[in-house]
Amino acid sequence: MQESNKPTSLSFEEYQEKVSKLKTAGDVTSFLRDLVAPTLQAILEGEISEHLGYEKHEQKGRGSGNNRNGYSTKTLRTSFGPAPLEIPRDRNGSFNPQIVPKYETVQSDVEEKIVSMYAKGMTTRDINAHMADIYGVDISAAMVSSITDKILPLVHEWQTRPLSSLYPILYLDGLHFKVRQDSRIVTKCAYIILGINESGMKDILGIWINEAEGAKFWMQVLDEIKTRGVQEIFIACTDGLTGFAEAIHAIFPSAQIQQCIVHQVRNTLKYIPHKHRKAMAKALRTIYTAPTEEAGLRALDEVKSQFPEYAISLKSWETKWLLLSPFFSYPQEIRRIIYTTNAIEGLNRQFRKVTKTTTIFPHDVALTKLLFLAAQDISKKWNMTVRNWGIIVNQFSILFPEKSHLLVCE
Repeated sequence: MQESNKPTSLSFEEYQEKVSKLKTAGDVTSFLRDLVAPTLQAILEGEISEHLGYEKHEQKGRGSGNNRNGYSTKTLRTSFGPAPLEIPRDRNGSFNPQIVPKYETVQSDVEEKIVSMYAKGMTTRDINAHMADIYGVDISAAMVSSITDKILPLVHEWQTRPLSSLYPILYLDGLHFKVRQDSRIVTKCAYIILGINESGMKDILGIWINEAEGAKFWMQVLDEIKTRGVQEIFIACTDGLTGFAEAIHAIFPSAQIQQCIVHQVRNTLKYIPHKHRKAMAKALRTIYTAPTEEAGLRALDEVKSQFPEYAISLKSWETKWLLLSPFFSYPQEIRRIIYTTNAIEGLNRQFRKVTKTTTIFPHDVALTKLLFLAAQDISKKWNMTVRNWGIIVNQFSILFPEKSHLLVCE
């Protein structure tokens, strides 16, 4: 192969001359773009010379039996745009350049940009358009998938990492997505556990993908986090899924179950006519803001008397009272963070924001990758403890004296 197409390096004098002509930021960017390919080419030439043990045009091989064997072409996608290169070859095929490894066509910083955009929920079409617009780099859907597949070992490592021995509070919820499976489109559930650890920091314990949400799979998930080191849970906050309490108690018998009051209110108002909905919401508020459980029960009786025509809608408050009422036995600081699953619902809203551009995922792996990347992006902002954690941790140490040694008091 002819060597005339290789990018040529600049001499020091040529470099100084070009720098002296730079007048604007655009000139600098253009100059740097033009400099990428020649610089990489010069490094490649240095690498092949070091590998063979002699410089170009010197006596070949020096008895080593290995010589230069022309070049192969490659276009490397960089943040400065595409860089056409001529990759040196040797006769033995043992040369493996370090600056541009074999099979690499995308520079690592470009890969990081692509992964970051993917984590923000951008579609492959949007990523391609953005990279072409800003960097002049063409990125196909297959290439985006190939690049993001590189994080799968990190997903496995994160999903199997050891966990804290104590999570005073856990929030458990599921999100549903459309996923293609066996030439069909099915609904899959992403099982998500958000914990407050012994230091008062939020922690996503894991994300599991399975078919429709059910208590049986939740029990498997809870058993998994137990094998990963979780010994104790004080309070598990859940929605109203049937069998949830039994599943939790099967793995963590001493955990207190708190069913989300906000979910209960929503389910109640769902069947109330619009003209009475505001009054009913105000009346229901008297139940969960009552100072004690007895006062809460009295408030429930008053609501039933006030709205006798909706007795059926209010019946579930009585049947679920054992799961709805535990928060009454806690101080106000703890009540505020357990009577509702707002913490995990806020997390889910951010997951929805990232996934809204994808109506159907091609497979479970694609969904897992996106949720993992989104989780990493979201958790970067969690750098503060739960509000009033200093007070809460002391309250927990009094409420659970036999387990207080697991708490971190700072």
